[in-house]
Amino acid sequence: MAIVNNERITARVSEHIKETLVAAADLTGATLNQFLVQAALEKAETIIEKDKVIHLSQQDAHCFFDLLDNPPEPNAKLNNAVQQYRARIK
Repeated sequence: MAIVNNERITARVSEHIKETLVAAADLTGATLNQFLVQAALEKAETIIEKDKVIHLSQQDAHCFFDLLDNPPEPNAKLNNAVQQYRARIK
């Protein structure tokens, strides 16, 4: 099955911006269209990946890993929630 490339994206830019983009595309050996698609795709993937990553301060990371290594005892609310869950899945 062949992949059909028929979606179009257009943008209006100044002559200076177009010249800069063409120069960069030429340096990479790509057409302007290929360069724009690749650059936009790389930027989109970077933005999406940044959204998936949680950044913690050193202090927060230490606290997080300490809680993983030394979890607190379950409180009454948690014990009650577990009992309710187990009752529902039986």
